[in-house]
Amino acid sequence: MTGTVTIRRAEGGLWIIAPEGAPTVLDDAADVDIVVLEVLGGHLTWSLASGQPIPAAVIEDMTLAHEWIWAVYGAAIALAVDELDSDTTELTVQPALPRLAANVWRLGYAHWAARWWPASTIDGIAPLDERLLDQEIAALREECELIVDDDAEPVSSEDMSTFDIPSRAEDYALAAGSASGTSANALVLARGSGGWDWHRCPPGLIDASEHAVSWQVSRSPGTTTIGVEVVAAPRVAADIPAHLHPRALIAVAAETVETELNLVGDTWTGQASTSSEAVSSVELYVPGVGTPGLGDPGVRQQVRDIAAARLRRASADDDAAFDAPLLAEIAAAASESDF
Repeated sequence: MTGTVTIRRAEGGLWIIAPEGAPTVLDDAADVDIVVLEVLGGHLTWSLASGQPIPAAVIEDMTLAHEWIWAVYGAAIALAVDELDSDTTELTVQPALPRLAANVWRLGYAHWAARWWPASTIDGIAPLDERLLDQEIAALREECELIVDDDAEPVSSEDMSTFDIPSRAEDYALAAGSASGTSANALVLARGSGGWDWHRCPPGLIDASEHAVSWQVSRSPGTTTIGVEVVAAPRVAADIPAHLHPRALIAVAAETVETELNLVGDTWTGQASTSSEAVSSVELYVPGVGTPGLGDPGVRQQVRDIAAARLRRASADDDAAFDAPLLAEIAAAASESDF
């Protein structure tokens, strides 16, 4: 875990220690590949998509952060913070406690996986066992007690946009049925499929594939109906509370219609009446969750690729790298043949 970081001061009495171009919690928005961990005196971030091993730190309380800067970044950087007399300085990272630095990454990644792991029946990405993941997070928090605030809540990358500190087949869903109760006598006018913005729904509800959402416009005498079907997440609970049911916001010509989705087997379904068959988009969301407009399909694909690669690594023996697979990933890889 070697490389260079720049140390600089920011407005509001903040300190930033970060590799060049690395994301921080001061950014306006972050996509789903960003790992965020709250630590004593500040926050650390990593970009999974760029394979960034060295964290970017935004520090609010340098007195608290001094306890771990030397361990994660090295003694030279801890000393430089004390003696900084210019706007910026660049130094080489040499962690004094490499194992702790690796475990800090693993803890941040484990929290990330609990929120963003792209489990998908369609894409063949097995879900992670929540019990194993929780156990490993607890064990890693103990390993990282020098740096982690025991009272801190997990931070998701979706929170960065409002961070407040001083100043299997494309038509899988359609195969489940004929679009949410469409009459056998109805005329199908249009259909389509696509993905959804992961920021807008909690984990464990919807399959993470870009082909999880399908819609169909049908016409019966006097009525035009849009049926929406969405593949549920693998192992979705059967008793999802009503306030967590996804909703579909459907843009049709000059109007927008909306429908709540209900779980039928392994598919979320709903339908709405409309005056037009020209569907331009179908967006999924759970009220009160996430911020619209942050999702990037390209980044979502990068996350799927990362997850698939990690599952392949989880099948190998003796992976001693700092980012070695979690126990939950090893278990998921072992279950893939049954998934």
